[in-house]
Amino acid sequence: MKPSKMREKSVQELKDLMEKNKRELMDARFKNAMGQLSDKSILSKLRADVARINTILREKQ
Repeated sequence: MKPSKMREKSVQELKDLMEKNKRELMDARFKNAMGQLSDKSILSKLRADVARINTILREKQ
């Protein structure tokens, strides 16, 4: 998701999105460890999204 779209969301929506992305990242890590992950670039994309959300949450505070 683009940062401009994230900035339009409320703090609670960003926190919910953060939890969702963290869950997806954890699942992707497990799949990678088991050798079931076909697209390994998803790990870096999810980590970047979590970092973006953290940055925007800090901007709003």
